[in-house]
Amino acid sequence: MTLADELGLRVAVLQATGLVDSMAENLRRVAVGANEARQRGAQLLVTPELFTSGYAPSMVHGTDGAAQREQLAAITVEHGIALVASTVEHEEDRHYISASLFGPDGTELTRYRKQNLFGADENYVFTPGTEAPAVVDFNGVQIALGICFDVEFPEFVRSAALAGAELLCVPTAVPLRAADDAGEQPLDTRLIPSMVVPTRALESQLFIAYANHAGPNFAGLSTIADPYGRHLATASVEGELILADVDLAVHAQARRDTGYLARFMTNEPTATNHKGHQ
Repeated sequence: MTLADELGLRVAVLQATGLVDSMAENLRRVAVGANEARQRGAQLLVTPELFTSGYAPSMVHGTDGAAQREQLAAITVEHGIALVASTVEHEEDRHYISASLFGPDGTELTRYRKQNLFGADENYVFTPGTEAPAVVDFNGVQIALGICFDVEFPEFVRSAALAGAELLCVPTAVPLRAADDAGEQPLDTRLIPSMVVPTRALESQLFIAYANHAGPNFAGLSTIADPYGRHLATASVEGELILADVDLAVHAQARRDTGYLARFMTNEPTATNHKGHQ
C-alpha cells in the first residue's frame, strides 16, 4: 500500500499543448497521459485549459464541448483513473470555459465555470461563471476546481480552502508575453506557475495541481505545490507528465504550523506564530 492509498492520493499533471482543429489527436494524448499516469500509480490526472479543443477562444467558443466530455468520460473508464479536463460549455446563448472532474467510472462529479476571464479574446466570446466551485470528495481528499486566471486572485483560492478544499485542480493556459517595440516585456508570465501558484498554496494552506500548455507560445512550468509553498514537481518540456502525492498529514501539519485560515474557521487548531508563541 502506498502513502497515497493511506492518506490521500497520487495526482498527475499533464503539460502539453492542445492543437486547434485536432480534437481526435488531443483526446488521444489525454488517453496516453491517463494510461501513463495510472501505470505510475496516480489516481487523478489534471490536464490544461481547453486542451481537447485547443486554446484559441475566438476559434473554439462556438462549439459546445458535450461530445468531448463524453469521450473524456470514456477515457477515465478505459484507464481506471479520475480526470480533470476543461471544455467549452454552452447554455442558451451563453458560452463558458468550464472544467469537469470525472471519476474513474466516467461519472462527472462536478463541473465549474471560469469566473475570472483573462484578456480581450476570452471576455469577448465567453461569459464569466457566477458560482463558486463545489468541493467534492474523491479518494478521501476534498477537491475543488479553478481555471487559469482564477488562481491569480488570492480570495478565490482562499474561498475554496475555507469551503473545505484540500486540493485545488487548475487547468490553465498562460501565454508568454511578446516583447514591445523596444524589445522589453516587464511581465514574465513564467512567474505565475513558478511564484504565484506556490504562494497561493502556502497562504491558503492547500495543495494545488496546475496544468499548463507548453511549447513556444505558453509559459509551461506546470506544477504541483503543497501547503508549505513547495514545488513537489515541476514540468519543463512539452508532453511531460509530473506526479506527486497529496499527503493529508502534511496538509494537517501545515494548518497547525501557521494560522492563515484559523481566524476564519471554527474548530481549527490554533497555530504557533513565527515567534513560537500561541
